[in-house]
Amino acid sequence: MTETHTRFDAAFTAAPLVAILRGLTPAEAPAVGDALVDAGFTLIEVPLNSPDPFDSIKLLIERVGDRAMIGAGTVLTVEDVARVHDIGGTLIVSPNVNTDVIAATAARGMISMPGYFTPSEGFAALAAGATALKLFPADGTTPGYLKAQRAVLPKALRMLAVGGIVPENVAEWRAAGADGFGLGSNLYRPGKSADAVAAEARRYLSALKDLA
Repeated sequence: MTETHTRFDAAFTAAPLVAILRGLTPAEAPAVGDALVDAGFTLIEVPLNSPDPFDSIKLLIERVGDRAMIGAGTVLTVEDVARVHDIGGTLIVSPNVNTDVIAATAARGMISMPGYFTPSEGFAALAAGATALKLFPADGTTPGYLKAQRAVLPKALRMLAVGGIVPENVAEWRAAGADGFGLGSNLYRPGKSADAVAAEARRYLSALKDLA
């Protein structure tokens, strides 16, 4: 296990929530990063279809990279994996099972969390080197669908539910086998103040704490 994977294990254990900052601008990045990490988040991604995403990722690494793992979401190409790696990012999150992207991520010792929907996709992602899987879009199915898949996917595999997750349904998804969650527009959306993001972050963390 690489140092990055050891760090990921610790970060995921501390707070199994990935902040998906789609639409974040570099001007917002430092304040939003501070808000999330001060609340207790340890995993942050900036989707590459955001404005100047690599600038935001670099700013977040400089600002909170000692307290959280930072990387990119909506990663669709091997070239983007390399670019994220070169600026110090450690997380690669994809919306799909692109085995070339997954393998390139694993080869660089980074964390690969691809989105999948079927067991076939899930096993293909794992064979390519995925670290964890995200069921996406979770709001396109039910917790029961995840529970059925957990019966065949590796027991130790970390599974995240992504899409439509709110504090009120965390318990239901957790009971079905979700180890963690990816949080998008319900946590952050363009123009949302850092204070409002912090308040929402605390709501999610409180929902998880209630399950402990």
